[in-house]
Amino acid sequence: MLSNTEKIKIAAFKLGFSYIGISKVEFLDKEAKRLESWLNSGQHGKMSYMENYFDLRTNPKLLVDDAKSVISVLFNYYTDVSQKDKTAPIISKYALGKDYHLIMREKLNSLYKFILDEIGEVNGRGFVDSAPVMDKAWAVKSGLGWMGKHSNLINKEQGSYFFIGELILDLDLEANYPIKDFCGTCTLCIDACPTDAIIAPYQVDGSKCISYLTIELKDDLLPKEFADKMDNRMFGCDICQEVCPWNIKFEQVKKDQQFQPRESLVQFFKNDWKNLNQSNFKSGFSNSAVKRTKYNGLKRNIESL
Repeated sequence: MLSNTEKIKIAAFKLGFSYIGISKVEFLDKEAKRLESWLNSGQHGKMSYMENYFDLRTNPKLLVDDAKSVISVLFNYYTDVSQKDKTAPIISKYALGKDYHLIMREKLNSLYKFILDEIGEVNGRGFVDSAPVMDKAWAVKSGLGWMGKHSNLINKEQGSYFFIGELILDLDLEANYPIKDFCGTCTLCIDACPTDAIIAPYQVDGSKCISYLTIELKDDLLPKEFADKMDNRMFGCDICQEVCPWNIKFEQVKKDQQFQPRESLVQFFKNDWKNLNQSNFKSGFSNSAVKRTKYNGLKRNIESL
């Protein structure tokens, strides 16, 4: 007879998740100290929301009453499809397809429904990068990978091109355990970052990161000190992942059609981006993660290149 843990893992794989791991709920003491230091040093830039809900970020029991288990799921989004015009401003791989929040949330809701139907009354909540949950920390605790020197989760079998989601439940499940760090002496991600955002192994100054500058920063103009360091990136950045040996070794094409790059984005040439208008933006980025930067933000990014 299958245990509840086994049933949930089987269901997760049937829903298309690449990996699933489970950890016991606990206060994230080490992560709390690291987060506090990061915030105090101002490395979150103008992401003031990172200062909110500190207690919730480090204690899942404040998100789900009597929480006992954190289920972490990974979904590989890698694709070998790239923008046709190699001179066009670059969009990060994860944003070429449908907004991952929508897809991951739907899959997590389906997994939670399975738990309710098969196991019974279980209190829980699903999270996809839009609530105060330290998703990478929980993925590491559940043995899905280790935290790379670029601060992204690296899986030993498929690299780091993953979306991460969680279900926090008041249900006791069998926990997995962390694995060792396999980065070794490699510093390729640190050396490759054009803005020197990785200021030390495992430490990223978010205020210097191209993803922060092109998505999170809402100023009318990008900081002058980064004017010649954007590497033609207009939304997000994959450089630290592109040079990682674990990605080069295990790159594989994700078959899920929902995450396949939109042909309209792939086919856009440099001049198309330069001439982008409100109408193009609205039609081209419906149900897209790119909407987060809004039209004015994307135009700012394009014009700064």
